[in-house]
Amino acid sequence: MANMKEIKSERLNESYYEIDHESGLKILIYPKANFKSSYAIFGTHYGSIDTDFRLEGEENYTSVPEGIAHYLEHKLFESEDLDAFQRYAKTGANANAYTTFDKTCYLFSCAGNLKESLDILMDFVTHPYFTPETVQKEQGIIGQEIKMCQDDPDWESLFSLLRAMYKEHPVRVDIAGTVESISHITADLLYKCYNTFYNLSNMALCVAGNVTPEEVLEVADRNLKKTAPVKIERKFHKEQKGVYKPYVEEALSVAAPIFSLGFKEAIETPERSLKEILLSSMLLDIIIGRTSTLYNELLEEGLLNTSFGTEYFNGYGYAATIFSGESPDAKEVQRRIIARIRDLQKTGIPEKDFLRVQKKYYGRAVMQFNDIEGIANSMVASYFCGESLFDETEIIEALTLEDINERLRTALDTENCALSVIKPEA
Repeated sequence: MANMKEIKSERLNESYYEIDHESGLKILIYPKANFKSSYAIFGTHYGSIDTDFRLEGEENYTSVPEGIAHYLEHKLFESEDLDAFQRYAKTGANANAYTTFDKTCYLFSCAGNLKESLDILMDFVTHPYFTPETVQKEQGIIGQEIKMCQDDPDWESLFSLLRAMYKEHPVRVDIAGTVESISHITADLLYKCYNTFYNLSNMALCVAGNVTPEEVLEVADRNLKKTAPVKIERKFHKEQKGVYKPYVEEALSVAAPIFSLGFKEAIETPERSLKEILLSSMLLDIIIGRTSTLYNELLEEGLLNTSFGTEYFNGYGYAATIFSGESPDAKEVQRRIIARIRDLQKTGIPEKDFLRVQKKYYGRAVMQFNDIEGIANSMVASYFCGESLFDETEIIEALTLEDINERLRTALDTENCALSVIKPEA
């Protein structure tokens, strides 16, 4: 029998169900009244940075080629008969998948035939089919995808920055790997990674929208067999405190120069807490958000345009604050951002600015509960991070001015940054 409990938020008047299925899989179900459609994600806590790992009891780490998690995502849709997309075509579901640095997710949305589509999802994700011939065939397809990403200026700007900031950590390598690295992927290696990371104890199934727990459990009981849980140890790549290279540039086919500026955070533990992540994201809004003085000054001076964006970039063993966009003078933008950070570190963040951003983030967190796609993706992400879906609103409301000023002092080292610039080809 599955163990089911209801997770409630009295503040938000929202709730969802958390189920420990007898197979070992964690199932999270968020019914939304009056929704006609449903959104489902079957995810594994396995991403592109998991290139060195070992199971409990193993003495040595297993090292696998870069890009193998993404490669595995592609291959899992195949079978001896119809591939998963052909099967979904019969139920009318819209299906997809994605691999990130730390997870791989298979998903679909539908306005009917939910149980039939869940059958397909659970079936193909739990029944891998790899042969030497099909694995070799995929190398050319993914090789072309890698080359296309290298020609994408925004994508290349980000990874050029990551290569400048990190010397050892696999986050510096494209999620899809390199043409060289994927040439070493074999069917045996794919099965090794699959049997390690696609264990149901390392996975989660999240469904939101027009759904009931009973519907999902009926399909899970039919498709999922009990498996012995595994304990996976990921290698913590200890990085030097400073950036690897402070400045890098290359030329691509762009109309105007684009840049990515990153402040590398010195970390002693592999993961950042949700509180740290939220505070860092809020800092970005205060430093150079759309309503900030600095953003509007740079906009008026023609040093930025509306393509500008920011991100607190973090995962297992890495954390950085990133600013990116187009600029005729990226070094001047870097100088001005550093000056603004140092000013705030010296004077402290004004309370009115903190309260404004706190309200904005609280409102944004509440609004996400009207979007079933956002709910399902957040359930997967929060579960893999060991958080509850409702933790975000609780944490935001409890934050203080002292919290954000402390984060400003510790997370942003203005002496520890790298700048990546993509210039137009001559």
